[in-house]
Amino acid sequence: AGYAAPAAHAVTGGHAIAAGPVAVPAHPKYQFNYGVADGLTGDHKTQSEVRDGGHVKGSYSVAEPDGTLRVVEYAADDVNGFNAVVKKIGPQIHPHHAPVYGGHHGHY
Repeated sequence: AGYAAPAAHAVTGGHAIAAGPVAVPAHPKYQFNYGVADGLTGDHKTQSEVRDGGHVKGSYSVAEPDGTLRVVEYAADDVNGFNAVVKKIGPQIHPHHAPVYGGHHGHY
């Protein structure tokens, strides 16, 4: 028993992609929003973002396992760079763990 190198396979019929400059709009502008609220999995999150030229502003939130909501608000531009403020909202919920009895407490 030893190591066998993986077999190499050639890929043919591909298309070459020319590398070159990508056209960027003179004043890029967009806005988007989305959210997930899945009661089955407990996945709850949102995100929104707006771009107007060189300025981007947005936020996202996510439900944490401890019951709190993490909210991140951010902004970015060429002068100030990326800046974010993180908030934790709501009381933490600490699960109650039952004591564990028995088992082996020695060393192996």
